[in-house]
Amino acid sequence: MGVVNVTPDSFSDGGQWFEPGAAVQHGLELLGEGADILDVGGESTRPGAGRVPEEQELARVVPVVERLVAAGAVVSVDTTRARVAERAVAAGARMVNDVSGGLADPDMGRAVAETGAAYVCMHWRGHADVMDSLEVYDDVVADVRDELDARLAALEADGVRREQVVLDPGLGFSKSGDLNWPLLAHLDALHALGRPVLVGASRKRFLGRLLATSRGGLRPGTTAEVAPAAPLARDDATAAISALAAAAGAWAVRVHAARASHDAVRVAAAWTAARDATDSTDEQTQQQTDQQGEPSR
Repeated sequence: MGVVNVTPDSFSDGGQWFEPGAAVQHGLELLGEGADILDVGGESTRPGAGRVPEEQELARVVPVVERLVAAGAVVSVDTTRARVAERAVAAGARMVNDVSGGLADPDMGRAVAETGAAYVCMHWRGHADVMDSLEVYDDVVADVRDELDARLAALEADGVRREQVVLDPGLGFSKSGDLNWPLLAHLDALHALGRPVLVGASRKRFLGRLLATSRGGLRPGTTAEVAPAAPLARDDATAAISALAAAAGAWAVRVHAARASHDAVRVAAAWTAARDATDSTDEQTQQQTDQQGEPSR
């Protein structure tokens, strides 16, 4: 899933694709790099970001969705608003990627049920301007799993079919640092809910912290300042996560730069295919041994 930010203030690309024509061109470039889905968003969810008016979000998103669909792309709309989701689906989008999991707009479940679109339900506790204050967990893996399970039940109550839903652990949302790693290491906990899993680690803060470099502190009596890696310097680490997530069974990875992650996913597919083939051969050999009994000596 390639990211197409039609925003002036996204943390990752700083409004580089804000103009509709540039956004469409960028989407086509992502397709050329191997993206299968283009995720078009008109409202930044960077930490601390404020909301934009609904009409402004619609004006940003719908024309880009229309043009990318006309070019043959499979398009997702990245929105927390039911009306934006409905308009984007009417324009040809086939998926709604809602970072709030339906919590930001009480009409979202109804809209998804009525449109029949695929729906990404992400783990979320609050909008970007307050989310860091909500980073309180007893066990982040168990808590995220249970809260997503509750969202699944709520969506079904609104008429959404379970098979429409993809789950997302919400890396970076109310999880600014090390809490993201247990979620990545235990994707099986989300797979246990019986739905596909989307992983969106691309260029996020926790990668910047992991790749941080020290500046200063070389003179006696001074302290080094640790500088997080810049967003564009996080793409190699993003590709590493893409490979690991794919090998762990993720349905898709959401990325800003598609080529490296496309290659990483292909590597993971070859790796897991070889592993599964070996496991199958070992199992067949064991079954034959069990049937034949131990050889005589």
